[in-house]
Amino acid sequence: MRIVAAMSGGVDSSVAAALLAEAGHEVIGLSMQLYDQREGRASFGSCCTLDDLHDARRVAAAIGIPHYILNLERQFEERVVDNFVREYLRGRTPLPCARCNSELKFDALMERARRLGADGVATGHYARVERTEEGRCVLRRGLDAAKDQSYFLFSLTQDQLARAVFPLGSLSKPQVRALARERNLPVAEKRDSREICFVSNDDYAGFIARRVPDSRRAGLIVDAEGRVVGRHEGVHHFTIGQRKGLHLSAGIPLYVTAINADSNTVVVGPREHLARRNLAASGVNWISGSAPPSPLRVAVQIRSRHVAAPAVLHAQGNDRATVEFGAPQSAITPGQAAVFYVDDEVIGGGWID
Repeated sequence: MRIVAAMSGGVDSSVAAALLAEAGHEVIGLSMQLYDQREGRASFGSCCTLDDLHDARRVAAAIGIPHYILNLERQFEERVVDNFVREYLRGRTPLPCARCNSELKFDALMERARRLGADGVATGHYARVERTEEGRCVLRRGLDAAKDQSYFLFSLTQDQLARAVFPLGSLSKPQVRALARERNLPVAEKRDSREICFVSNDDYAGFIARRVPDSRRAGLIVDAEGRVVGRHEGVHHFTIGQRKGLHLSAGIPLYVTAINADSNTVVVGPREHLARRNLAASGVNWISGSAPPSPLRVAVQIRSRHVAAPAVLHAQGNDRATVEFGAPQSAITPGQAAVFYVDDEVIGGGWID
């Protein structure tokens, strides 16, 4: 089978490509250039750099497959970076990795795979795809709970899942490292990137300020009763649940509990004020292609490192849903993804409003 393998230059995608080549598939390596790599722009991000593209090419040579670079700078800017900036300025906390998967990565790779006559697209995600007897594709968690990345893939459609290949879905990270060492891959000891790829040093506010110079809008920090307790220089400096960087003097720890971009106000309170039992989500994607019957008992994950919590899901048409948790959840954050699971199956997900 001819398979296009997304190669980021990291150990996961490198091992995925190597395993497919060893299994006898005709593998074509593709790397995505996502932002301007000219002199002076190298510090734009922490991965997908020239060094990463070079590493991907070295791995492709080591395993004996062709390698190409796909320039997606314009699409990445329009669909991912611009959205990231807009969301923070609206008082929301975006999730660009999921946006990149849904609005760029799989679309672009699937289209290129079609042009190359490839049957599938492989990535290094820790997730699994299975087919039911009826031919429906099911997205499941990766077997390694510590590395499972199904949360970031909730937006994939049946057409995309039918052609998606996740060779690492049944492996653990230590196993993947061992496979890389056994094959003498040049990235076997390369560290994982933990930052958003286009933001250096986790400085989200600084990145936004450089992109939108007039984003520094002074506003008020208030408590739950509306009393002024401080001032800020822009809502993009804050996210729900934040404690550090508030620069407030109080007898108890204070957390950001709400952000109102319209009034340019940040609300703070004690930790218990972060607890919520309900959320509403829009832009919902149902993996099966249609909304499930409601109400439905599910587990809902509201952040990438959140432990999915029992809840009742109410589908509201094809692209909206509400969730009622069995127990209050802390820091439900607008802009993040709420992903719905039945056992280890992803049935859908959407963006928290």
